[in-house]
Amino acid sequence: MIHNFHIPVMGLAYTIDTPLRVASYGIDSVISIVDDELAEKMRAFFCKKYSLPYTPIPTKIQDYRARRITGYLDLMDKLVKEKFKKFSEELSTNRHELEKFVTMLPKTSVIKKKLENLSSDRFFGRAGKVIRDYLSPGAIDVNIMTKVDKTNYRGKTALPSLYNDAHAALRGFANSTLNSSLVLSAGMNPSLYSYVGTFKDFFPDREGVLKKKIVLKVSDFRSAMIQGRFLAKKGIWVSEYRVESGLNCGGHAFATDGLLLGPIMEEFAERRQELAKTAHELLVKALEDKGIRAPESPMDIRITVQGGVGTFEEHEFLLQHYKADSVGWGSPFLLVPEATSTDRATRKLLAGAGEDDLYRSNISPLGVPFNTVTGTTNDYFKAQRIKANRAGSSCPKKLLALNPEFGKEGICTASRKYQQAKLKETEPEQGGISQEILKRRREITAKSCLCVGLANPAYLEKNMEIRGEQQGVVICPGPNIAYFHKEVSLREMVRHIYGYTSVLKKESHRPHMFIKEIQLYIDYLTKEIEEETGTTTRAGLKRWHAFKNNLLLGIAYYEDLFTRTSFFGSDRESIKARLA
Repeated sequence: MIHNFHIPVMGLAYTIDTPLRVASYGIDSVISIVDDELAEKMRAFFCKKYSLPYTPIPTKIQDYRARRITGYLDLMDKLVKEKFKKFSEELSTNRHELEKFVTMLPKTSVIKKKLENLSSDRFFGRAGKVIRDYLSPGAIDVNIMTKVDKTNYRGKTALPSLYNDAHAALRGFANSTLNSSLVLSAGMNPSLYSYVGTFKDFFPDREGVLKKKIVLKVSDFRSAMIQGRFLAKKGIWVSEYRVESGLNCGGHAFATDGLLLGPIMEEFAERRQELAKTAHELLVKALEDKGIRAPESPMDIRITVQGGVGTFEEHEFLLQHYKADSVGWGSPFLLVPEATSTDRATRKLLAGAGEDDLYRSNISPLGVPFNTVTGTTNDYFKAQRIKANRAGSSCPKKLLALNPEFGKEGICTASRKYQQAKLKETEPEQGGISQEILKRRREITAKSCLCVGLANPAYLEKNMEIRGEQQGVVICPGPNIAYFHKEVSLREMVRHIYGYTSVLKKESHRPHMFIKEIQLYIDYLTKEIEEETGTTTRAGLKRWHAFKNNLLLGIAYYEDLFTRTSFFGSDRESIKARLA
């Protein structure tokens, strides 16, 4: 492995072509494959850019969604391989470029050590061999949010589940030429998980090798064990468990019941072998039942972590103390034009955003808190429509049309049809409008069209035509972006990760990632209690108490951790003071 960090999926468009930008350097990244229309438009764009033949895949043909996704992923695979080949050749013949590349590698890199040990008189004779032997392109991994699995219809007739959105996206990846991983996020979808087992590339071949791997994004060890066992019973091995902070991350914020990242990672470190052993026993039986040769011992399991990391010290601590295999760096890369896709105005907005500008919103039609920033163009256009009594989106894509309130086909709560109907329900029969009605109206109109808003950044960056109603841009950074204040190059950001330099605001007084997460969870619980309307159930009170107790256990864990760790040097006292 060349690098010990990866770039997670961000929104729909922010990492849509990230592999083409960074894979040559050996950096792994993740593409969202939720939006087939975006994938098709990106395929058309890159075919034109690289003078490749392009045949459109229209919505009228059978299985167009899966075929569009396959087409785009195959193109990415082809382009990344070609770009990597040219990059490798350049490194072998251009000493300046090679030296620049070496400065982007971690101190523990095998390539770095071997190249630095070459004598100058025989440098190029051997440098090419080192590059060929040890350098490989970063993975083109893909992400599916398991719950974004809308049933599709032909006329009024529901199509079979294999044509559901997430099922079709899975099929698109499975049929592609990629040799990489499928990241499943947002919880378990039994139907989708079972569908994985219908594709041979997810099973080990005769040499015990998996062409396509499964990565589960999980919130805690219990979730990992349950989902890993479920898939193992289908003969599917989980190659990686990707642990993400519940609140100190970008995008949707799936809060735990007060369980904090440090104690969660400690449990993974202690019970890693148990996780592998339990899954292996179930896997062997399932594979034997299918007539597939089972591996004699458990296959490799990677434990990775992401959410709020922002310094080299935090990065190294996660790798060394918890034995994490890789650390995800997401939001900071939104300020790296060489790595992610977005428009200049949005990057400028992010660069200027402070702690008070970043917040958990209720704009997602999924009904899950969604991290965002004040001042987006989406906020502006949404406000203009509300002012003109035209609240809601035209809903052209319907990827989040999951609300069954107005029919089995589902409707998106950000759509104009839904919001106008719900606003009509709030009209008083007589008299003025109460504060309660105003609050309810704000709740209805808060929802944003994520399908369009999260795709627009790629179109704007590439000067592509955007048809239909103006939605602007939705951006979903984590709170950590507050401490990064300017656009930086890919080389600068990677060197920041590895501790060669720093791109943080010097005056930012950035809290340690664990301390920041505690504060986010306390704020989350406080807000829940403050918004209580007096109808708390016994179960609700029980959950609050469990939440509080988990936070107290986590704080006690950190008090002990920061007392005994040798990491963080002189910062330990300030960390302990903030913790107190």
